[in-house]
Order: sequence, then structure tokens, then C-alpha cells
Amino acid sequence: MQYRRVYVPGGTYFFTVNLADRSRTLLVDHIDDLRNAVQEVLTSHPFRIDAMVVLPDHLHAIWTLPEDDADYPMRWSLIKAGFSRCIPADEQRSKSRIAKGERGIWQRRYWEHLIRDEQDYTNHVNYIHYNPVKHGHVTRVADWPYSTFHRAIKNGQYPPDWSEEPIFRRLG
Repeated sequence: MQYRRVYVPGGTYFFTVNLADRSRTLLVDHIDDLRNAVQEVLTSHPFRIDAMVVLPDHLHAIWTLPEDDADYPMRWSLIKAGFSRCIPADEQRSKSRIAKGERGIWQRRYWEHLIRDEQDYTNHVNYIHYNPVKHGHVTRVADWPYSTFHRAIKNGQYPPDWSEEPIFRRLG
């Protein structure tokens, strides 16, 4: 079965990308390598990062792509590969991954959601910024260092003490 994704040139998307081994903390342990991998892709294949949070074992992001471009899979592939090249090859790999010459750092698939409207956008941005609290890493959103929340404070989008529980959590 072919996995179906929605491709909208210039679209705004929410993503969840996970490590294969969710007990590892590679993303924060190697945050500079992740930042460099993202920056390299931003330079060669531009897009806008509207919001992002990096947790030890997964990340969430909202990207807006250029008007004539819908190729977010290529961007994620390049980011994952760039990051993986920086990490020591000590992870467990399945026979399938070995046969395909793949590392075992990332889950093969990721979740994407095309943002539908302003409320959907706001809900997802809030979800991203609240995620470190949701997972128990901090008690205040502002205390998590690996988040665009700090940029949003500087831009006046949030007060420094913001801690709204997202609608996703209230409804769930």
C-alpha cells in the first residue's frame, strides 16, 4: 500500500518526527548537529520555520514552503541524513535496515498535517510550544531551551509567562 500524503505548493504543515528508539535522547544531546542539519537544508532548499520544539526523542515543527514548492519529504530526508551522519553508529538496526543500508536513528515515517486555517495554525503552534510541559520536561514553557517559543516572545507573540494548555489536550 502506498502511503498518501497531501502536497500543496506553498502550504503550511505541522510535523511530528520521532527517533526509532524513543528511549534515547539524541536530539537534545546533539542539538547543534540537528541545528546544523536544518540550517544546511534551509540554505539549499528554503522554507520558513513558523514554530518548532525539539524534545529528547522527537520534534514537532510547522513549516511554510515556498509558493511553487511542496517537497517537504525531500527536506526531511536531507535533515535526517545530515543529522545521522554526525551521530556515532552505535544504534540497534533491524535486518531490514541493514539490508537497505539504513541507520536506525529515525522512525522511517513521520506525521504531517496540512494546516487548514488560522485557528488550526494557532492550535498547532500552541501545541508545539506547550509540548515540553506536556511531556514533563519542564513546568513552564519558557524553561525549555529548544523551542521557537523564545523567538515568539521576542516577536511579541506570547508573554514570557504563557502556559496555556492547548485545546488538543483539553479535548483529549
